[in-house]
Amino acid sequence: MSTPKITARCHPALEPLLPKPVPARRALPDWLREMPSEAPSEVLEGAMVRTVKHCPPFLDALGLGVMIPLACDLHFDKGAVSWHWEVPALPDTLISRAPVGVHVPEQATGAPWQLAVNSVLKFMNFWTLEVPSGWSLLFTHPMNREDLPFRTLSGVVDCDLFRDGYVHFPALWSARDFTGTLPAGTPVAQVIPVQAEAMGLEVGVMDTAQVSANRAVQEELGTETGVYRKRYRR
Repeated sequence: MSTPKITARCHPALEPLLPKPVPARRALPDWLREMPSEAPSEVLEGAMVRTVKHCPPFLDALGLGVMIPLACDLHFDKGAVSWHWEVPALPDTLISRAPVGVHVPEQATGAPWQLAVNSVLKFMNFWTLEVPSGWSLLFTHPMNREDLPFRTLSGVVDCDLFRDGYVHFPALWSARDFTGTLPAGTPVAQVIPVQAEAMGLEVGVMDTAQVSANRAVQEELGTETGVYRKRYRR
């Protein structure tokens, strides 16, 4: 049986211009590589503690699924955005030639969002995405990427059926006074495949054997390092 995959396609005239989607594990941020493995803790009077660089769940979230990159450089000056992108006219499609759009603020009426500018930014996506039957795609902000000056809103799309359309990415701009360039290739959405059929939920209490197993795991975690990574991580 073949491994399920996400298939990304773009218009042939755009292929030379667009940064391509990549597995998220290949788009890890520079700060992760540069951060130390250990750091002195002021709270613990200078004792060395391991940083999140040692945390497999944190790292696995960063590397989960696929990243969709920003199509071109965006230049910001205190809320105003501009770009220079030579996109050919495409008479055989209705795709936008602009790399960003906006939602007017009234479309967020009632939502508890703090808008740093007077609209909701929308990153335009120039890739159709297809998954096998029975799968959907979760589109969300790149996980654990609080360094980005925006926060992409999350959504789920049934891309086994909606495989010939574009899914764009509304985002809240969070850096009111940001002036600078958001470079082409910046990850703007993390795409995670999920099975369309929702998993059920059962809530209960541990039996005697499960209580014992739980205690054994907690003792392992309290006396050894790397227990999850060595024994439980795929």
